[in-house]
Amino acid sequence: MNAYTSKTNSRFDPSQRQDKIRSLVIANSNIRQPDSFSLVERKMAVRLGVKRLIDIVASLSALIVLAPFFLAIALFIKFDDGGPVFFRQIRWGLNGHKITVFKFRTMRAEACDPSGVQQTVKGDSRVTGIGAVLRKTNIDELPQLLNVLKGDMSLVGPRCHAINMRAAGRLYEELVPDYHHRHIMRPGITGLAQTRGWRGPTARPLQARARIACDIYYVRNFSLLLDLKILLKTLVIELRGGTGF
Repeated sequence: MNAYTSKTNSRFDPSQRQDKIRSLVIANSNIRQPDSFSLVERKMAVRLGVKRLIDIVASLSALIVLAPFFLAIALFIKFDDGGPVFFRQIRWGLNGHKITVFKFRTMRAEACDPSGVQQTVKGDSRVTGIGAVLRKTNIDELPQLLNVLKGDMSLVGPRCHAINMRAAGRLYEELVPDYHHRHIMRPGITGLAQTRGWRGPTARPLQARARIACDIYYVRNFSLLLDLKILLKTLVIELRGGTGF
């Protein structure tokens, strides 16, 4: 008697269903349990944790050591034109959230552009006397250590852009389709694009695309070693005179 003619074989067997259910439970229990996380994911989580710890320790230490220096700069800015010490601007942060970034003010108070639409160029008439020195040495960026300590930024990462940042007269989002991929990680005080010379106004589409390509490369290839290399390269650039203007 075969399966086609046997009533016994064609009957429903509860034990078979239980076996199937048991098999499914075992299989599904392995989908996203902690022990099943890939080694890459776990390594990335550890790296990001260490990166954040380094950010906290380094930014807090730097702020304490540089406090007298910050005070001296604040006095110079006040004596220069009497305006506010800090410049605040809304920029893109982690996962596309908006953050308020701090910088030492380097332009005349009435000429500052909080929107970020008007990029700074060499010989910009809006820059004050002390502001020119701060921009050349990139000292104007140091208050962003406060952003790092708060968790808005990191020491290393894609440089944070103003919300309405433009390149070649167009919004970055329109010019570079993958633009927002750079916001998967916290923005940094310094980044790979800056160490490769892609800094300053982006008057041509090629400049904008090259900058974003560096940012996305960093996001996809992040490692603590890469962060160290970027920090050391930044230090060398600054000791050689910097690239600010």
